[in-house]
Amino acid sequence: MNSAREIRQTFLTFFENKQHTILPSAPMVVKNDPTLMFTNAGMNQFKDWFLGNTPPARPRVADTQKCLRVSGKHNDLEEVGHDTYHHTMFEMLGNWSFGDYFKKEAIAWAWELLTEVFKIDKTRLYVTFFEGDSAENLDPDEEALQYWRQWIPDERILRGARKDNFWEMGDTGPCGPCSEIHVDLRSSEERKTADGATLVNKGHPLVVEIWNLVFIQYNRKANGQLELLPKKHVDTGMGFERLCMTLQGKQSNYDTDVFQPVIKKIAALSGKIYGQQPDLDVAMRVIADHLRACCFSIADGQLPSNAKAGYVIRRILRRAVRYGYTFLGFTEPFLCRLAPTLAEEMGDAYPELKMQQQLIERVIREEETAFLRTLETGIRLLDSVMEKNTDTKTISGKDAFQLYDTFGFPIDLTELMAREKGFTVNMPAFEKELEQQKQRSRQAAVTEEGDWVEVQPAAQTTFVGYDTTTDTVKIARYRSIKTKGKEQLQLVFDRTPFYGESGGQSGDAGTIDNGRECIKIIDTKKENQLIVHIAEKLPDDLPAAFTARVDEARRRAIACNHTATHLLHYALRKILGTHVEQKGSLVHPDYLRFDFSHFQKVTDEEIRKVEHLVNEQIRANILLEERRELPIEEARALGAMALFGEKYDAKVRVIRYGESIELCGGTHVHATGDIGFFRIINESAIAAGVRRIEAVSAAKAEELTDRLQDMIKNAGALFNNAPNLVDAIRKTIADNAELAKQVQDFINERVAQLKAQLQQRLQTINGFNVAVLPVFVTPEILKNLAFQIRVLQPNLVFIGGAVQNDKPMLTISLSDDLVEKGLNASSLVKEAAKEMDGSGGGQKFLATAGGKKVEHLQAAIEKAVRLLSL
Repeated sequence: MNSAREIRQTFLTFFENKQHTILPSAPMVVKNDPTLMFTNAGMNQFKDWFLGNTPPARPRVADTQKCLRVSGKHNDLEEVGHDTYHHTMFEMLGNWSFGDYFKKEAIAWAWELLTEVFKIDKTRLYVTFFEGDSAENLDPDEEALQYWRQWIPDERILRGARKDNFWEMGDTGPCGPCSEIHVDLRSSEERKTADGATLVNKGHPLVVEIWNLVFIQYNRKANGQLELLPKKHVDTGMGFERLCMTLQGKQSNYDTDVFQPVIKKIAALSGKIYGQQPDLDVAMRVIADHLRACCFSIADGQLPSNAKAGYVIRRILRRAVRYGYTFLGFTEPFLCRLAPTLAEEMGDAYPELKMQQQLIERVIREEETAFLRTLETGIRLLDSVMEKNTDTKTISGKDAFQLYDTFGFPIDLTELMAREKGFTVNMPAFEKELEQQKQRSRQAAVTEEGDWVEVQPAAQTTFVGYDTTTDTVKIARYRSIKTKGKEQLQLVFDRTPFYGESGGQSGDAGTIDNGRECIKIIDTKKENQLIVHIAEKLPDDLPAAFTARVDEARRRAIACNHTATHLLHYALRKILGTHVEQKGSLVHPDYLRFDFSHFQKVTDEEIRKVEHLVNEQIRANILLEERRELPIEEARALGAMALFGEKYDAKVRVIRYGESIELCGGTHVHATGDIGFFRIINESAIAAGVRRIEAVSAAKAEELTDRLQDMIKNAGALFNNAPNLVDAIRKTIADNAELAKQVQDFINERVAQLKAQLQQRLQTINGFNVAVLPVFVTPEILKNLAFQIRVLQPNLVFIGGAVQNDKPMLTISLSDDLVEKGLNASSLVKEAAKEMDGSGGGQKFLATAGGKKVEHLQAAIEKAVRLLSL
């Protein structure tokens, strides 16, 4: 049997022998692409090459790419675990041609690899080709058909409609016909009962697609029209897990050695046996799948959170925990105990799993612990909801959605627990609430993009911003974009000094000017490798040459903060240890934010040492050493730090200030002395094992120091400019505590006096023992008195008033026996408070109301007394 490791390597070696460059997998978490949160196909990392934003660096490429499909068009989440072949995280084996070979070679090599190298039975293979689409005026892909006929008989070549056999990147962009290769894994007996050709693309679990050969030859425009591309490309993707199932003679992806080590560990931890009970098997498959998605995402730098990609990972992790909790009896964190098994099995192909293992385990453990607490809270809330609806035995869609949306309680768990207690959930109403929420989200995120209008066709943008902030540029293309009803223009220049937002650094702003009109550039983004300038107006003279000017003051502030971030990273590793690694950053003109791995709070003393070391580096005025287009192997040999979750080209830029050496594409100061000054504002935790430092530099650090000095000066003035301000504050706090004790003693004494008076002045009204406070007191005395007097004797009603800041307050308390008889203090106080133009409420035994008319407080008290007579 071929192991998963051997299968993966055989694929790569095969295409290496076909003159393909073997590339490492890109991160699963996508950056600098507003259309994607996660890599969902092998072609994502080559998107710029397909779009023509940058020329392909190599004509032939092959790799194995880690992918995630959990949202949007490509969403397999609900099928995961319930069938044998869908996954959230999966590996995509692929080979690509960029303007080099096309259909003939792609088809021949695919057939050669599957049948001659992997030795798959040819009679079990079926292929499809695009049958054409009259609505799109597209002819059948006769070219692919003729090439397939060289290898496979006509009865196993099937026509496919646009749904299955015309691949598109998205609503717009490169696209083309495709040929799918399917394998029939049924037993010989089953194959005799039905022709495999009739089961292709019919959802049969053992007649599955394993490879898709996409022939990219068109570009889809925003108006829906197709145009031929100047160069044709090949993009293939083969599901690694399905290939392993085929070659290892299994009937489920989960029975291969890709998943079995983890499933066996789940079985051992839970004390259950895999393969004996369907619902337990589903739970184990879900957990094994979701574990991979979570571990790979965290290794790539995406931590669980409540926003965007982080929310997706949190949702996947919680889904796994929920299955373990409900079906396997896990009440303590367990996913974190599976991470070492995954790292052992896949760490050779993906070393980040082993290198980030400690962080992965800590983050997952914290997430599991928090969600298990959420489950406990949700169960209590669900119990209270069911208690309110014992008559109808129905949980409303609104209540179910609140549990789901506000408290993170899974709807399927709500249904399960409700069913166990004889309740039903109004699912149509829940689905309506959920759809309304999705609609709100869609409306908030909807973006309308126009087609690119070419002004200078085929122009490639040259970035000159490392050397200058001013340059002569021409507009290469533009398009309009509308978000939340606001229209803006996106401009692409032939060359630009503007830095596009990427790598955590904010984009530049500035102007372009041709002497007749000046257009403001409000921001600059980097979409994949395309530098896009955001403007509110399109120039009248598009072909003109413009002078592009970056806002230099803003750029300097950003550069100071970016270099300070590098110095901070260096200082943290020096002070805390070399386990510190960057997990995220934000470089803004006004501040910087730096996330890093560290497993405990950074102490005040450590913060000061870090701050001092950074400022020491600034005072040393270390000159920038910059090396561009350096082969990445040489950069690593220099000691440059590469970050997990970042995709690097074969040639990189190295930024060095003394011992601080990093791979970085951002803008920096010429010497550290330009920063001037550095101050840390705050240090906090953002996840298990991940800390965050917020800091300022240069002018903003001076402003912070000024504010702190002013604060100390003003505080000193309040203490008569005492020579030792801290001692003066301590003395005042101590004096205040003593005064507070004296006040509390007075309150206690006053409450005791009033309580004694009320006991002597009790009135009997309609069978109630009524204690009416004869004077108005403070709210604190009133509250203490109300609590204490209600327990003195049965049938007791206390009524009292207080005044504070000219606002009246009415309080009523009842003895427990009156509450048991049905009397309600909240109802009484609401009705009586109307006399003073007020309202209120509380508990059945004690309630308070505020009012607007202090002169009517006595009338409200009298009204409360009269209510007792009714």
